[in-house]
Amino acid sequence: MLKENLAAVEQRIAEACARAGRSRDEVTLIAVSKTKPVEMLSEVYDAGTRDFGENKPQEIRDKYPQLPEDIRWHMIGHLQRNKIKYIIDKVCMIHSVDSLRLAQAIDEAAEKLGIVMPVLVEVNVAGEESKDGIRPEETEDFVRKISVLPHIHVEGLMTIAPYTENPEENRPYFRNLSKLCVDIREKNIDNVSMYSLSMGMTGDYEIAIEEGATMVRVGTGIFGERFYPRAEADGRV
Repeated sequence: MLKENLAAVEQRIAEACARAGRSRDEVTLIAVSKTKPVEMLSEVYDAGTRDFGENKPQEIRDKYPQLPEDIRWHMIGHLQRNKIKYIIDKVCMIHSVDSLRLAQAIDEAAEKLGIVMPVLVEVNVAGEESKDGIRPEETEDFVRKISVLPHIHVEGLMTIAPYTENPEENRPYFRNLSKLCVDIREKNIDNVSMYSLSMGMTGDYEIAIEEGATMVRVGTGIFGERFYPRAEADGRV
């Protein structure tokens, strides 16, 4: 079943890329494996997936030694400073940088390992009070502030759009984030590339791709439904 789910998602990604006149190679599918057992991740890995996303640092810490070393782990959920130690040597990117203190803490942890950590700035593109993220109008200033940190590299933006039954309703948010990413890129800020755009989840990733997403985060579409506590309902992937 997982193999078939993955194939269906891949087909829809390819079709969305075709509609947008983009190459399929421009979009990375991140299989969001939060709460899922290692056995399910292994099955998706065997079907060809190498990029996996987790919301909780402890899950990356626990799953990491049980799975192949060529997996590219993405930290996509809210990250507390005291949990950075669990993932700093394991992830290929942190998608959810939303405060100067968090960026500084990541920089310090990366310095100890002698690495530069790729990061995305999380933008609360819809202005939802229940969500983390920088306000769109404050994003450029925030990017400039963290760009001076030598052991992180700002590679782009990330957002979690509102949960909606009609994915078309999120098109303006994705379009605005894509424009914001381009606008900041054109400023040619040192240590900032702005070529990565992480947006779109199970319900709306095709719209996100049409609007420029370079990474889509799909959980339910691959792994199937899970129980969502009421507090998580707006962040389902």
